[in-house]
Amino acid sequence: MANPLFAKKTLAMLHEEMQGEDRLHRALGATQLTGMGVGAIIGTGIFVLTGIAAHDHTGPALMLSFVVSGMACIFAALCYAEFASMAPVAGSAYTYAYSTLGELFAWIIGWDLVLEYAVASSTVAHGWSHYFQDFLNVFGQKVLGRAEGLHLPAIFQTAPFDYDPAVGKLVGTGSVMDLPALIITVIITLLLIKGIKESATFNASMVAVKLAVVLFVIGVGAFFIKPENWHPFAPFGLTGISFFGHTVSGQTGAGGEPLGMLAGAAIIFFAYIGFDAVSTQAEEAKNPKRDVPIGIIASLLICTILYIAVSAVLTGMVRYDQIDISAPVSSAFGQAGLPWAQFLISLGAIAGITSVLLVMMLSQPRILLAMARDGLLPKGTFAAVHPTFRTPWKGQIITGIFVGTLASFLPLRILAELVNIGTLLAFVMVCGAVLVMRKISPEAERPFKAPWSPFVPIMGILTCLLLMFSLPPENWLRLFIWLAIGFIIYFGYGAKHSALRRASANRKRNVA
Repeated sequence: MANPLFAKKTLAMLHEEMQGEDRLHRALGATQLTGMGVGAIIGTGIFVLTGIAAHDHTGPALMLSFVVSGMACIFAALCYAEFASMAPVAGSAYTYAYSTLGELFAWIIGWDLVLEYAVASSTVAHGWSHYFQDFLNVFGQKVLGRAEGLHLPAIFQTAPFDYDPAVGKLVGTGSVMDLPALIITVIITLLLIKGIKESATFNASMVAVKLAVVLFVIGVGAFFIKPENWHPFAPFGLTGISFFGHTVSGQTGAGGEPLGMLAGAAIIFFAYIGFDAVSTQAEEAKNPKRDVPIGIIASLLICTILYIAVSAVLTGMVRYDQIDISAPVSSAFGQAGLPWAQFLISLGAIAGITSVLLVMMLSQPRILLAMARDGLLPKGTFAAVHPTFRTPWKGQIITGIFVGTLASFLPLRILAELVNIGTLLAFVMVCGAVLVMRKISPEAERPFKAPWSPFVPIMGILTCLLLMFSLPPENWLRLFIWLAIGFIIYFGYGAKHSALRRASANRKRNVA
């Protein structure tokens, strides 16, 4: 008798589900999906995490870090695109794992995607808050003429504690909560409940603004580059690999974390999260077999080129150890004596990060929706589709509460690293699932095929594992704790209510 833990959903079952009731509204074309991808990718990663990575881990070698992370993402993106064309339903990597690796692995990756999207949204909300406060300060100085600028009360500026790499431990900040992060989370939640079409239109306008700002940063900033700031190019080295807390190659920080170009690649990997969010909107794509692969690959290629250019400008304008980690890009122009540009970039960053938050918070409820349809989560809550707006409104509200809480009370560094390890694990499993599907269903229709198999999926697995091992060791502990919580929920609820198991049991009773 087959083990029910590894029961699989066939592609025929997925295609049958696509025709069922309570499906989401198909309103997105290839251009809109690409915009969604760019909207999710360009934001906190380029406007905030570039500063943390360059200052703490890489120096100017950040440019190579983006290349390494981009390569890992390209391998994973090709695998995502193959699955998205085969099974264009909500659920992303969760759905792909269910059809190839079985229910238990599907639960693991689905629970892992909660870690990716929900915690990523919290991280993005933090980045939005930093740039909003930077914008207030510049606005107060340059428009209102106040020398001290405009500032929120200190108790509402950031999370209550943060990690200080200089001493290697957590320190208090004097704040009680990050109020702007909470407010923007509430606003985005309400917008997403309203509808996917309205959200996509809003996202398109935000993407246009931030792309203009990014091109401005590259075009204008290039004239203020000081080549001497690129020396030394890799002050922390070109490696930074650890294995469960033990440094294999490279330097270590005061807290034992790996330093170097590869360690930086693991940190700024967060900057690429977003291309996979396109696959979560497969059920809302007009022609998913064609449009979703285009959206995934096009958005990733566009953003990789822009990231490398911006990191070159940033580290060329400001010496790496003098970069402001809270609002690095806008502050670089302020240090160059261009306060008007600082004002413009802060405004553009706010728009850009808003679109990232929108796409991330759009994606999370759709993962929960797919899991609830399969009985692994309460269907009445997470699979509820609003009768008018046709959005998963209850799951959206729960996501908003979770994201707002994390964004208000946890610091940027901890959130970003936690997101990275969860996302990398998801990518490893998707690449592995492609290998499995090619073996067990070689005859299945594949409107898009990842080229050069098995080289592409194997390289996706290896590069993502390399970056996972380059993260600080405590991230592994947090990942294991998160997965342990997930197993408790699965065996306590999901395994008992699995729709696939119940259908199998019914078939056996009918046969008997």
